[in-house]
Amino acid sequence: MAQMTITPVATHGFLVDGRWIEDGNLVEVRAPYDGAVIGRVFQGTRQHAEAAIAAAVKAFGTTRRLPAFERQRVLRRVAQGITERKQEFAHTLAQEAGKPIKAARTEVERAIFTFTVAAEESTRIYGEYLPLDWQEFTAGRWGIVRRFPLGPVAGITPFNFPLNLVAHKVAPAIASGCSMVLKPAPQTPLSALLLAETIQQAGWPDGALNVLPLSNEDAGVLVTDERLKMISFTGSAAVGWEIKKRAGKKKVILELGGNAGVIVHSDADLAYAAERCVAGGFVYAGQTCISVQRILVEHSVYGKFTELLLAGVKKLKTGDPLDDTTDLGSLIRESDAARASDWIQEAVRGGARLLCGGRRNGALLEPAVLTGTKPDMKVNCQEIFAPVVTVEPYDDFNAAVRQINNSPYGLQAGIFTRDAKLLFHAYEELEVGGVIAGDVPAFRIDHMPYGGIKDSGLGREGLRYAIEEMTEPKLLVMNLR
Repeated sequence: MAQMTITPVATHGFLVDGRWIEDGNLVEVRAPYDGAVIGRVFQGTRQHAEAAIAAAVKAFGTTRRLPAFERQRVLRRVAQGITERKQEFAHTLAQEAGKPIKAARTEVERAIFTFTVAAEESTRIYGEYLPLDWQEFTAGRWGIVRRFPLGPVAGITPFNFPLNLVAHKVAPAIASGCSMVLKPAPQTPLSALLLAETIQQAGWPDGALNVLPLSNEDAGVLVTDERLKMISFTGSAAVGWEIKKRAGKKKVILELGGNAGVIVHSDADLAYAAERCVAGGFVYAGQTCISVQRILVEHSVYGKFTELLLAGVKKLKTGDPLDDTTDLGSLIRESDAARASDWIQEAVRGGARLLCGGRRNGALLEPAVLTGTKPDMKVNCQEIFAPVVTVEPYDDFNAAVRQINNSPYGLQAGIFTRDAKLLFHAYEELEVGGVIAGDVPAFRIDHMPYGGIKDSGLGREGLRYAIEEMTEPKLLVMNLR
């Protein structure tokens, strides 16, 4: 098959049952930074989606029987294939997602790591021996438990990590022996199509991975079709919980939003905490689910910390994502920047003070820091998904923990303190999926269990944990009497 090279204003088909299809409506993919058309993709229809499901069902008959060494070999080849096309992947990410090129390169490296770890975990899907002779009538009996692939899986991915969050669905599916139908975000389909080509070239069977852009209406069949045994969704809370309502009997994994909080205690290294809060709050213009949004600082060091934070924020450069010196590009849509700007102004009208930033130019929004906010302001109680943080003082650590919990979300939280007792209190009491001690909630390495509670989601990603979600334990009882 000829290599599908991503070039400006090229036209790209989608992958169903091993074939690249050029059918359906042509949709332009535009760079968020300047609106330039960078490519065109064919958008599949409901009929294409149903063909993809049928292909995944058929291919599962093959993938479920593939031995571990073959699944591992494919995953290693995928990692190698991404490595060989690093620059192409990074450039595509920077263009279609508006991600600064240095952050795009990091995402490519993470995707390589994700497939590499998946290759290792594909040979570590262990079982269990069970002694069953615990009662007189069960003498001579014992059991074994093995994990079997669940079946064809549907994946729906967001725009903000259009390569690595696709990898977090596809890699564990390959490792588990599951087939997949994947719908990439409409803003960022090119990275997913490049990855699909790389996986096809690595030798994964035809139909075992199907990747096609779909309208939200046509994608509904991925939620309702009972032939798909699981749906793995990353995106907004409103859409995720609606999917769960409609999914019927299939397993549902949701990685949703957050408004992550950080506590900075007086004994912390303030310079380091401020540096990490700048990185955690403003990387990719705050468009990550675990971006720092709320910072609570012990009163005695609040002034010093805020001074350090503002100094760091003012050094950030906003501009062209293809410029190596750019720290923040535009938001994915101008409407998102306008919404965030409105929330800032609403907070100011309510008595908050804007310490820096907040000016908008189209989809570009200057990194903003607010103080004097109230917990019920949108900049605190909702997910802003933009380069905006609030910083407020606290007097009592326990009260700060309760304030972090005062949120419908519960993804990750960060704690800066040297006091082990306070750290473990936070670990016990914080209503989140992960507590990051000595760092910001934006920390993630791709093999750790990742996910949230409350409105932030259901289930866990991270290779071994995602493999567990995509496999089912089955018991064999032996009676040798």
